[in-house]
Amino acid sequence: MRIHNLSRLGRALLLGLALALPATAARAGFPEKPVTLVVPFPPGAATDIIARTVAERLGAKWKTSVVVENRAGATGSIGSNYVARSAPDGYTLLVATTSSHTMGPNLFRKRLWDPVKDFAPVTLLAWAPNVLEVNPSVPAKTVPELIALLKQNPGKYTFASSGTGSSIHLAGEMFKTLAGVDIVHVPYKGAAPAVADLLGGQVDMMFDTVALSLPHIQAGKLRPLAVTTRQRSSSLPDVPTMEEAGLPGYEMAAWIGLLAPAGTPADVVAQINRDTREALALPEVKQRLFSVGTDVAPMEAAEFGRLIEQELPKYGKIMRDAGIRPGD
Repeated sequence: MRIHNLSRLGRALLLGLALALPATAARAGFPEKPVTLVVPFPPGAATDIIARTVAERLGAKWKTSVVVENRAGATGSIGSNYVARSAPDGYTLLVATTSSHTMGPNLFRKRLWDPVKDFAPVTLLAWAPNVLEVNPSVPAKTVPELIALLKQNPGKYTFASSGTGSSIHLAGEMFKTLAGVDIVHVPYKGAAPAVADLLGGQVDMMFDTVALSLPHIQAGKLRPLAVTTRQRSSSLPDVPTMEEAGLPGYEMAAWIGLLAPAGTPADVVAQINRDTREALALPEVKQRLFSVGTDVAPMEAAEFGRLIEQELPKYGKIMRDAGIRPGD
């Protein structure tokens, strides 16, 4: 009887091994079919350009198609929800941003997806610093001079943004809080019309992306005072950080990163992380990201996950302090 039971146990173990082997082999050969990178914003912007640059290199590395699919809408929520509900096998990935993943979720009372529980972090791709810039008519050439000017004239000066709740808007709100100044927020439907009015003098200042403002700064049409990241931007090496410029504690950087659906096997996540970081190390990839005003910033998956968890409450507080309440 015991021999019979042992025989049955042996057969069960062998069967389990046989079933496990194909799955292990499949993951070892990842990817075996095309991979999709979902960008939750329209084509043409920096996030889309970065996604296509990385997709091209990963496709060459993996010897398969890596397709970029734009699923825009609802501050990135449509594309994010699509990936959150996709199979957790590494074949559908999200190119997330600060706007879609740590700011956007604070704008909605009800969400179809959870920015932490529904995703497995893979790696950070790039930082996209904002730059505090003023119209040349503003008589301030440094951050301390600007703060002094604003304190002398509360409510007189305006700052533009690409819309309420955007990273550009929150950068301004954080500046107001830390500097203790009163500036009037003027929201626009996108960054381009905001910059146009800044150039025309209809508004006085803006926390814009380096990518969009760089040509105007280089032409002398806008005056940069500081960048919002902890380190200087490689696109504006002579412009100080906010801390260097005299506003301690100020740091706000937009990021672009890669996420997989929650439950994606750890070995698949590790391979995508490793191969993506290898792609980001290529000089031509660094140059391409530099050309759209971003700096390469690869991270280990766990480190990227901690960044997301830290930023969610940070931006929630900034929004509450600014009087921005989540909608349905």
